Amino acid sequence: MATTIITQEDLQVFKTELLEEIEKLIQQKPDPVPEGKWLKSHQVMRMLGISPGTLQNMRINGTIPYSKVGGVIFYNNEDINAIMRHHKRNGTHER
Repeated sequence: MATTIITQEDLQVFKTELLEEIEKLIQQKPDPVPEGKWLKSHQVMRMLGISPGTLQNMRINGTIPYSKVGGVIFYNNEDINAIMRHHKRNGTHER
């Protein structure tokens, strides 16, 4: 059985290659869209790209329907998709 000596340079090269591969995988895979019927606040914020304060304002002014069970707020996935479709723009420059 032959013995292989691994140097610090070998480990550095391995580290660099591994990080490059991980970076490629991250770039290839977009954020998954939640499939469940009910979404939590953090999922809705990620989907819409909004802050917690904006989400709260949307609840308060009735823009986004929600249900509250205990202390947890849930949003219907179909409602979120309908809101996104309703606010969809056709790509023309608006003023």
